[in-house]
Amino acid sequence: MAEVLQEGLVEFANRFRQPPAPGVEVIQTSRYRVTLQPDYPIPGPNSASWVRAPASEADDVIREVRKIFGSRDLPFMWILDPDTEPVDFPDLLAAHGSLPEPHSPEVAVMVLGIGSPIEAPSIPGLMLHDALADAELFAQADAVNAEAFHDSARDAGPRERRRRDMLAAGNRLVLLATIAGEPAGSAGLTLYPPASAIINGGAVREKFRGRGVYRALVAERLRMAREAGVAGLSVWGGPMSAPILQRLGFQKVGWRRFYLDEGPN
Repeated sequence: MAEVLQEGLVEFANRFRQPPAPGVEVIQTSRYRVTLQPDYPIPGPNSASWVRAPASEADDVIREVRKIFGSRDLPFMWILDPDTEPVDFPDLLAAHGSLPEPHSPEVAVMVLGIGSPIEAPSIPGLMLHDALADAELFAQADAVNAEAFHDSARDAGPRERRRRDMLAAGNRLVLLATIAGEPAGSAGLTLYPPASAIINGGAVREKFRGRGVYRALVAERLRMAREAGVAGLSVWGGPMSAPILQRLGFQKVGWRRFYLDEGPN
């Protein structure tokens, strides 16, 4: 039987807005919200979301947002939610050349109550490390993430700034999983007590899949969230992760849709 979820946990998952933080710039207007992470120069971390605009101003919104990212030479993603206005905003994006992200056009907003039982599997040789502890561990975790999500190589300078920014934020955690000393998986956790903890970036290298590494990373983050005194975990589950998360007890409570933007036609 599925756990009865706290209303506050579901509300957090569906309404959370990334606040400004070290390395994270937020531009909030009455019509949209822009998040910029120049040391993480890929779409997703750089995004436009919470679009709430009159139909007559929607084209202006698209042009304004493109100008913001264009001035910084950053690719970005439009992230739409069920309350996006105008309702035909996806059609307007298509008219401007912004189409659904081809690999993961929609993700499920999912939550797991803090009391849910997830047992860590027994995996010979598995060790979990605090990847923010030093630059080399973070580089290994970052490389796992880049390989799993088919991102381009990430430069050492911006990577180290991201590590230091995460440490400065005070609520960010990154795990590196190794098996017999070899990097196998990585995962992130951001704590927002008492409401929730957000898990993200869960990745396992292909050669280590099928051994329970992903489950071990979820179980460890759930344990850490319990210690932090939050109500549960929130996550955006994509086509690969959502089925696994559902089997672990996560429940879908909403959705987000992604549109890649490559600038003016």
